[in-house]
Amino acid sequence: MSIATNNATVVRFTEALSAELVTDPDDRANRALEPDQVRLETLYSGISAGTELTAYRGSNPYLTKHWNEDTRLFEPASAPSFQYPIDGWGYEEVGRIVEVGSAVTKVSAGDVVYGAWGHRSHHIGTEAWAADRVLPEGLDPIVGIFSQIGAIALNGVLDADVHVGEDVAVFGQGVPGLLCGQLVTANGGDLIAVDAIARRLELATELGARHALNVTDGEVAERIKQITGSGADVSIEISGFAGALQEAIRATAYNSRVIAAGFFQGGADALLLGEEFHHNRISVICSQISGVSRALDHRWSELRLAQTFMRLCAEGRVKAEPLVSHRFAAEQAGEAFTLLHEQPAECVQVVLDFTGGAA
Repeated sequence: MSIATNNATVVRFTEALSAELVTDPDDRANRALEPDQVRLETLYSGISAGTELTAYRGSNPYLTKHWNEDTRLFEPASAPSFQYPIDGWGYEEVGRIVEVGSAVTKVSAGDVVYGAWGHRSHHIGTEAWAADRVLPEGLDPIVGIFSQIGAIALNGVLDADVHVGEDVAVFGQGVPGLLCGQLVTANGGDLIAVDAIARRLELATELGARHALNVTDGEVAERIKQITGSGADVSIEISGFAGALQEAIRATAYNSRVIAAGFFQGGADALLLGEEFHHNRISVICSQISGVSRALDHRWSELRLAQTFMRLCAEGRVKAEPLVSHRFAAEQAGEAFTLLHEQPAECVQVVLDFTGGAA
């Protein structure tokens, strides 16, 4: 196929609380391909309302500190790991192959591929990378944006080690929490969904939650103890709020575990570690997508997490499409981020449309 002549675009965070679509300085629309490479045109790109908004808002630690890969420590630095302007943040993309290199045989132009390449109109990847991420047949392409966030949710459930018939409380019913809850249910757990937004709790119930608790009604831990008798067998905190982590600790049964899967920002004054955490011998386990449980890392990888999640969607065991609440044309990226920042309760999954479709 001939090389595309249109200019590549990318969403840029020009400064805190400012996003716009600009010409991509790394012109992936027109750059010549190596023999084993493929070119994709992005169809849709999902906005992460957690991790990604920390970069948009300026609260991400990479913007104020330097991440040392060797020591795996954040260090004070005059030159932090990231500085504004930031191009191409984002990790929820799906696109169509429009050109293949001369040696490519495993994929073809027209194949739809999911992955993480940021909010940009074009991407170049290797044949092997693309072949591992071809969208399962029959899925709406928009489901492809959920591959990475779905992998994050699945990783959290694997860390939780849910058993059939266990009571599992999931704190936070944003996109990762709603996916996490469905995976808990698919794994045989009885889901207790917790959030402060009524519409999200309604959606959680529609997607299989046995109980839905609104934190604005108070006494969440007490109500979970009433429902379960002794407390949740395992709780998953995936909202990123320290207060929710404290309540998850309070709600969890003696000598049991809490999975901390949210991306916490700033301090955590809400944690009262001398109370239920100490007296109930609660284990708090971090779940983060850069790795999997030590008990599983000989079998599971980030790629397998994503592939498994997409297969579950294709089989109808997880429903992702109902989570899409807003679609914006890519040119309206600034409006999309403003909405997520100022009116988060109105949103679930916000999507940028690179196809030229109307918002």
